Amino acid sequence: MSGPEIALSALITVHNEERQLAACLERLRFCDEIVVLLDKCTDRSKEIALAFTDRLIEGAWTLEGDRRNAGIAACRGRWIFEVDADERVDDPLAREIRDTIAVTADDIHEILVDNYIGGRLVRHGWGASFGKAAYPGLFRNGAKVWGRQRVHPSLTFNGRKGRMLKERLRHDVDRNISDMIRRLDNYSTARAKDLRESGNPGSFAGNLRRLFSRFFKCYVSRKGYREGGYGFLIALFAGLYPLLSYLKATLEDE
Repeated sequence: MSGPEIALSALITVHNEERQLAACLERLRFCDEIVVLLDKCTDRSKEIALAFTDRLIEGAWTLEGDRRNAGIAACRGRWIFEVDADERVDDPLAREIRDTIAVTADDIHEILVDNYIGGRLVRHGWGASFGKAAYPGLFRNGAKVWGRQRVHPSLTFNGRKGRMLKERLRHDVDRNISDMIRRLDNYSTARAKDLRESGNPGSFAGNLRRLFSRFFKCYVSRKGYREGGYGFLIALFAGLYPLLSYLKATLEDE
């Protein structure tokens, strides 16, 4: 399909995702085109992607925001559905996405997320830069622009936000607690680089306060306590993230 006939593009940006890429792409056949951006891939990700689409973008990006914007620019659909390799679209969500873009007068729609740690559904407590309970994943082409940061880039919207979709996206966010710890380490390292480059890493006292405020937000306000130990860990890591980022930015060279 080409030009105005493309109603919906699926966009997935990947770095060495051979383990789970096929399972994600298999669930995107309801879209009119699938665009796969391959960022410094050295595994079989390209070979796997070619079994589903010829719309591949290859390159090397330092900033997550730049990488995602490059993927958006490659999409030809009037609407874009942005998804990651560790996420899965079930049939009810696929139908709701198609039904929504057929009738909506709005430009951006958020999608609810069911986060799994291993085989355990963990629904409460996410947020504060350590997991997402929902995200603006369905948008008209041109309605969403990512900021130029390495991790958790900011977002600028050009259009009107509509209702949140009712069906949920499955997100296999971590396999176990060790994965959660590695993710915290990777996120805070990337954030530290952004802070060093900005020249304004903040203060120890300010980031220490954020540890407690973020913990409270995730564990109490977002009901992480309902998830037992996992909810406690999510709140703890969400609170530690800005403090670790600050310490890495001020104590380490790179």
